[in-house]
Amino acid sequence: MHWGLAADAILVVHLAFVLFALFGGLLAGRWRLFLLLHPPAAAWAIFVELTGRGCPLTAWEQQLRLRAGEAGYSEGFIEHYLLPLLYPDWLSLPVQYVLAAFVLLVNLAIYIWVWRRYLRHDAQALGQR
Repeated sequence: MHWGLAADAILVVHLAFVLFALFGGLLAGRWRLFLLLHPPAAAWAIFVELTGRGCPLTAWEQQLRLRAGEAGYSEGFIEHYLLPLLYPDWLSLPVQYVLAAFVLLVNLAIYIWVWRRYLRHDAQALGQR
């Protein structure tokens, strides 16, 4: 098996999960199934940020990279891949709290929008009967 390719696949899945945790509530505006799937994902992302606990996908990716003969990395997924692109070197615990609050606020805003959309849709459906 190509361990490096598997590690890259985990990387893509991990990035997709991060994006889903942040913006997945928008999918709930289209498909109600995401009202069940997204809140636990967002809660996990907030939990990981507030506790500093690593995500299991990071450990899995690192193990696959080591099996492929590649160098692993000691920091987590966000620190290794996203922080160099998005955040300055002075990232600290208070900044992580701000990030967790940002995820929470973005999702609250999205869910308020989704809730209002459903209320409008339900009101229109009742008006047509």
